[in-house]
Amino acid sequence: MTAGQQKGLDDYWPSHGLTLEQGKLDIEKTFGRQSETVLEIGFGMGLSLLSMAEAAPEKNFIGIEVHRPGVGSLLNEAGKAGVNNIRVYCHDAVEILRECIADESIDRIQIYFPDPWHKKRHNKRRLVQPAFVEALRTKLKPGGILHLATDWENYAEQMMDVMSAAEGWSNLAGDNQYSPRPDYRPLTKFEKRGQKLGHGVWDLMFERTA
Repeated sequence: MTAGQQKGLDDYWPSHGLTLEQGKLDIEKTFGRQSETVLEIGFGMGLSLLSMAEAAPEKNFIGIEVHRPGVGSLLNEAGKAGVNNIRVYCHDAVEILRECIADESIDRIQIYFPDPWHKKRHNKRRLVQPAFVEALRTKLKPGGILHLATDWENYAEQMMDVMSAAEGWSNLAGDNQYSPRPDYRPLTKFEKRGQKLGHGVWDLMFERTA
């Protein structure tokens, strides 16, 4: 935890932090408005999420991240930039989804570059699994979007298999097709570096249809 990350937690957690103990989130009360709401799971150090929130001040952004330094970093940078349309949880996403996010309350859920658990024996630890995808579906409004991105081709294939087999979804790019990166998802430094090395990135965008 750097001094800046700790400062982010000290200065901005009281106004921008959310906890499991608070129970079901009242989005309108929390943000002081009714607006399109985006939920990001696993935002890392938060630079991508902050960039999206800055670019779309009319939208509400909720981030979930278990890594406290990442939460502190996002809060510190958001505070310095005067960005006020972000709220964050520092907790396990499965519990937050179950206990705090109301059904049919989110317009877009995004999961970018989740841990690939690249060793075959660890693949079962990957976040994108049938039960988790079903939990996400219930939180989206009908017509809401689940946006996944990974730079591991094997994980992209698994994501496609899981999403294609799941009921209540439609692939926006067409059956078994990956989506082009939408303008709203910023290129990360990591991603730019990977592109120079010839590494691929796969985006999947599915709409809740039922």
